[in-house]
Amino acid sequence: MLAAFITHPDCQRHEMGPHHPECPQRLSAITDMLLVKGLLDYMQPVDAPAATETELSRAHSTLHVREILESAPTEGYHVVDPDTSMNPHTVTAALRAAGAAVKATDLVLSGEAPRAFCAVRPPGHHAEHDKAMGFCFFNNVAVGIRHALDVHGLQRVALIDFDVHHGNGSEDIFKGDERVLMCSIFEKGLYPFSGEDARGPNMVNVGLPARSGSEAFRDAVTRAWLPALEAFAPQMIYISAGFDAHREDDMGNLALTEADYEWVTRELMAVAVRHAQGRVISVLEGGYALNALARSAAAHVKVLIGAD
Repeated sequence: MLAAFITHPDCQRHEMGPHHPECPQRLSAITDMLLVKGLLDYMQPVDAPAATETELSRAHSTLHVREILESAPTEGYHVVDPDTSMNPHTVTAALRAAGAAVKATDLVLSGEAPRAFCAVRPPGHHAEHDKAMGFCFFNNVAVGIRHALDVHGLQRVALIDFDVHHGNGSEDIFKGDERVLMCSIFEKGLYPFSGEDARGPNMVNVGLPARSGSEAFRDAVTRAWLPALEAFAPQMIYISAGFDAHREDDMGNLALTEADYEWVTRELMAVAVRHAQGRVISVLEGGYALNALARSAAAHVKVLIGAD
């Protein structure tokens, strides 16, 4: 049985202006590298469907969903915040990105795919219950998790976030939800300038200082994440897979390498095998140095699909 590779051409039509780091080429870089490495041979391609308003409203307020759906300009850009804007194709892309996480959930829980990687954009982990921000409009992984909990009836789901920026949106949505354990490692002092004070007992947040490097990252995973995951015994693991902590990515300064993404994926896979029947869904978040992004994503996917 092949793991699922979920994406859609609509995700490349969203753009926020010349020279914006969250650009359509991010998906091309990842797909090309997976093709070159032969990893797509081990995956079933799946088109991301558009998420429905009902699916979105499990993670977001109805008002937020309507505001995003009705804000798309017919031409030019609609500015959401200083770093985030919408073009005429943004809503369609955002619906596909959230829908990918829902589709991945259905495929994995039905047994049609053992695991899934969602190569989608715009990213999602900064989108809060009622607020778009930080390149994000809908919280893709949160929409998928709520689908697993509320539709499929899972009782324990883990969300792992190793993006260099703290996933404030995911924390906002899941704070206090005993069904979700969120484990996050991020660089201190970076946007969105939160995370060091966890907003709920179900949050395992580790802020690392700049230039911490591989040893500190791996120590944090081993010391903080893994014991919490073992105690929680998740029935499914979701990953907010941001690769902007790479040493070649100037969006952060944690100085990780693709070997670190390979290592942490292997550790998470071992937890999934012990507790979650190997069920893991990974959803793309950050990563803006295209070559480093492509190499890191390939290292992550190789382990995720068992091709290492």
